[in-house]
Amino acid sequence: FAAQRHVLTYMEDAVSQLLENREDISQYGIARFFTEYFNSVRQGTHILFREFSFVQATPHNRASFLRTFWRCFRTVGKNGGKYSSTCCYLLTAQEYHCLLQLLCPDFPVELTQKAARIVLMDDAMDCLMSFSDFLFAFQIQFYYSEFLESVAAIYQDLLAGKNPNTVIVPTSTSGQHRQRQPPNDCSSLDGVEASLFYQCLESLCDRSKYSCPPSALVKEMLSSAQRLTFYGFLMALAKHQGINRALGALPDKGDLFLDPAMDQELEKLVAQVSGLSMSGPTSSSGDAANVPVRHSPRMSSPWKTLHHRRKMDTESEGSNEETDSSEN
Repeated sequence: FAAQRHVLTYMEDAVSQLLENREDISQYGIARFFTEYFNSVRQGTHILFREFSFVQATPHNRASFLRTFWRCFRTVGKNGGKYSSTCCYLLTAQEYHCLLQLLCPDFPVELTQKAARIVLMDDAMDCLMSFSDFLFAFQIQFYYSEFLESVAAIYQDLLAGKNPNTVIVPTSTSGQHRQRQPPNDCSSLDGVEASLFYQCLESLCDRSKYSCPPSALVKEMLSSAQRLTFYGFLMALAKHQGINRALGALPDKGDLFLDPAMDQELEKLVAQVSGLSMSGPTSSSGDAANVPVRHSPRMSSPWKTLHHRRKMDTESEGSNEETDSSEN
């Protein structure tokens, strides 16, 4: 169980953060630190502003990063980017990469480019993409990165007429950094035979130690095809609702711009701010007792990393004092 849940990875990271911030942590106790750390792991906020090596270290971290990216920037799909009459709002691969770097400063551009290539195929990499198209392609590329490296090698062997009798499994845990030579779909518009391709993928899924999509869903996806290309396969993975649900990080495409929990929190904040602004002018300037005193509950934002929390809380308190004094 410990190995399956990567408990050792989180224990090592917790101890590393404990040693790095021991002076601050000693003021409120080690037990409280570990409680907050593993609560953040459970909630999926532990990956915020962390280095890429940690973000991609476990399947839970990858799913948490995907969910956080969606929740933070889902409104971009409705309210940002460049206007298009067909897809509403679109962004380039570089612009999506900038959004990813807001959550993970050293996020590799190669991963963003690979995800964009799934959407754009042979089009120029500076073409515009909708948020939903990029997000689901990025999910497949990011979560199943090592699997796709092996699939690309298998596809190239089949395209060259070879019969892959060994499963290629990346030996590095950071396979995303390696430059994968994309299969040239233009060299064979017909691609490879779907049934043979699936046999190789089934063997890969059985033997690979990395995350793979459910083989039953892959078989279902390929059952209606006679032949397929590499990027056709990746696009089918990205669009398959069953694979998206099995991964469990993102909602269905139809619900992509809905997040009731987040919307409810935003509505509470808006109502709170509106109530404060309306109560101010009605108070007599000469009667200080009638001026409402702001004691807003201090809620730790889910978008803060644990080792930055104390510093950010201190700055936030100073900002509140300045605002209160200016309103009074």
